[in-house]
Amino acid sequence: MIALVIRTIGFEPFNIPSSSMKPTLLVGDYLFVSKYSYGYSRYSLPFGLPLIPGRVAFTEPNRGDVAVFKLPTDNKTDYIKRIMGLPGDRIQVKHGIVYINDTALKRKRVADYIENTGGGGSFRAAQFEETLPDGRKHLILELTDAGPLDNTDLYIVPEGHYFAMGDNRDNSQDSRVREAVGFIPKANLVGRAEVLFFSTNGAARWWEIWNWPFAMRFKRFFQGIA
Repeated sequence: MIALVIRTIGFEPFNIPSSSMKPTLLVGDYLFVSKYSYGYSRYSLPFGLPLIPGRVAFTEPNRGDVAVFKLPTDNKTDYIKRIMGLPGDRIQVKHGIVYINDTALKRKRVADYIENTGGGGSFRAAQFEETLPDGRKHLILELTDAGPLDNTDLYIVPEGHYFAMGDNRDNSQDSRVREAVGFIPKANLVGRAEVLFFSTNGAARWWEIWNWPFAMRFKRFFQGIA
């Protein structure tokens, strides 16, 4: 009962199953999400029980927050993306550059992202530091500036909704894809990602105790998420 209360009103653990938030979050990362950051809705409760009307004790997300939310198209699946657009914002992507309220975000090329994929292989991608209007910075990956999501229509975020994008810009199904994700109602927000507490590259099965030390990404343990 105590654990249930903590998971409902305090912190809930989540794990990352996809690469859509690289380089910020990797497959095999485990993190804590603060449930109180944005207040509470029915999706704060186990099984999404409809006991809370709308949202109570609501606090507006900040642009740049990494947030967990229920996928608006089914209200069941947990998604994690970065909040890029607030209510009333005008969002558009042109040649890979994000425009917020008709102003292009600054993007600076940094060292390439390189990941060991096992078997002697590796994954390399162009990595950029993107700066939000308030000066907040985060890293993104761009495989190309000419992909299907690198040139979009203009999105105007409705009242009570948010626009979210993955940091792995060419491999993220997010608010740019209207029919799959679209705008996120504030009631669907679950919480804000706060800290990584464990990470594994998946090279060791749960029973292969002797391989655990080689599969764990110790440098990612207890890192804050920005």
